[in-house]
Amino acid sequence: MNRLALARDISGLAAIPGIETSVNGIAAVCDPLGALYLPDAGLLVVSDLHLEKGAAFARRGMMLPPYDTLATLTVLSAVISRYDPKLVVSLGDNFHDRVGSKHLPDNFRALIIGMARGREWIWINGNHDPDGIVDLPGACVDEMHYAGLTFRHEPRNGLQSGEIAGHLHPSATVRRRDRSIRRPCFATDGARLLMPAFGVMSGGLDLGHQAMEGLFDKASLVAHLLGKDRIYSVRYGNLRG
Repeated sequence: MNRLALARDISGLAAIPGIETSVNGIAAVCDPLGALYLPDAGLLVVSDLHLEKGAAFARRGMMLPPYDTLATLTVLSAVISRYDPKLVVSLGDNFHDRVGSKHLPDNFRALIIGMARGREWIWINGNHDPDGIVDLPGACVDEMHYAGLTFRHEPRNGLQSGEIAGHLHPSATVRRRDRSIRRPCFATDGARLLMPAFGVMSGGLDLGHQAMEGLFDKASLVAHLLGKDRIYSVRYGNLRG
């Protein structure tokens, strides 16, 4: 599903239950809108919002449709309303470049302030926005250790237990009848979990890409694909490629 279109017709997926999983023994729910919820901690995780991506491209003379920030915040508001978390963690590349939060229009800033009211908010610094955010609620850190897990933007090399990370925008491809379908996905082997990109104009990197090598125990790896009507869970060995 095109994530930009998702923001225009969000009511259907917002009513669909997520898929239960666990990371290093910690219960978690993969939401069909692309967020992860840890019920025992009241913690909601999103990754790679890439807010103001259209504006970042415009500053470089490349025109993209200027709808991405509002669309991404619309989807984010839906998952926050669904879970009412105590804490929101955004796993880096919160903005598409270093100056995105500084130049964020006031109406979008007000939306984020409203979503953050009454809860804690942690912004993990990413490679696109290493300097943190400007004039928004919450704290900026390079990584966070909480509830028995480690939250960071870029996954560490090798097998890691208890890591939840973003950066690589995992996606997976399955074959249905005579065609292949590619979707963003949560990727987990039970020890670590990689988050799909939450931003509506963010692409994906296939789980078979060399950048994913060595990150998972492939015998245990499952892709939870974001489908049009639900999450589809497929073992790595059953994916195409």
